[in-house]
Amino acid sequence: MIRPILPWPDPRLATPAAPVEAVTDEIRAIWADMVDTMEAMPGHGVGLAANQIGVLLRLAVLDCNETRGAAVRLANPEIVAVSDDLSAHDEASPCLPGVDATITRPARVTLRFLNEQGQPETREFSGLWATSAQHQLDHLAGRMYFDNLSKLKRDRLLKKARKLGAGRCG
Repeated sequence: MIRPILPWPDPRLATPAAPVEAVTDEIRAIWADMVDTMEAMPGHGVGLAANQIGVLLRLAVLDCNETRGAAVRLANPEIVAVSDDLSAHDEASPCLPGVDATITRPARVTLRFLNEQGQPETREFSGLWATSAQHQLDHLAGRMYFDNLSKLKRDRLLKKARKLGAGRCG
């Protein structure tokens, strides 16, 4: 089921998500909705955090494959290692459509999380996968990608979003 995306500045987007106690059928159903919602985004999203659909649990999905259908489902993801080398990608969010910014992040990250079976898993992600993973973890911490920008660049981005009528800015 495709769920509505919360528009920034909905306070749930600034609320850190709570840990998942166990991977249950209810959690798997939320993940299924998240994948459907991500796939329905214009140009197909490459990730989605649960709080973007109003679910304040530490759940995320990632799918940066050109051929879709292999989304990675993450519960309680945490970064356990990052590379020294950096990578810059244009980032955006359906919570604030019409604007984007180039964000520089570690090019590789290693995450520990609970997988679909509820088992602990550690996996390294690189390139766009690493960027998307870090972007989703920002969401789960109550941060938006533009919170990584300088105040001047952030203010310019939000001013542009206001002009476009995106979200309910200001």
